[in-house]
Amino acid sequence: MTNSAGGHLMPVLDDDGAPFWAYAARGELRVQACAAPACGELRFPPRPCCPHCGSFDSTWRLMGGRGRIWSFVLPHPPLLPAYAAEAPYNAVVVELLDAPRIRLAGNVVASPDAPLNSVPPARLRIGAGVKVAFTTARDGIVLPRWLLERP
Repeated sequence: MTNSAGGHLMPVLDDDGAPFWAYAARGELRVQACAAPACGELRFPPRPCCPHCGSFDSTWRLMGGRGRIWSFVLPHPPLLPAYAAEAPYNAVVVELLDAPRIRLAGNVVASPDAPLNSVPPARLRIGAGVKVAFTTARDGIVLPRWLLERP
């Protein structure tokens, strides 16, 4: 992660993860998968080599975009000054329904472009259903965020 012009954390765009961000810019949630015929295992975060079989062949598989909150925290006080105005906000780990071993970090928000504190902390529960939504950050990077399935 790096800081954006506004001080918020932004992803580092490297060769392994670049396809993830390119697909996100198209509104698609995709996860890297091993392309070896005998393997096909999903992996996240993206990396050059399959940790299951050692193959360097990969593809990007479209996910359904639904998951459940696996874990979450409510940072108090904010760890970085750029987040002070949005405290208390949430940081979640989402387990994908169609790939339970894949977990993505993000935030649960009321709408794709809503502030990080737009969902009251009392509404968050481990196991709550969420669906992906995308927003364009200040630096032009499209970020996946999560919406509660039952607002």
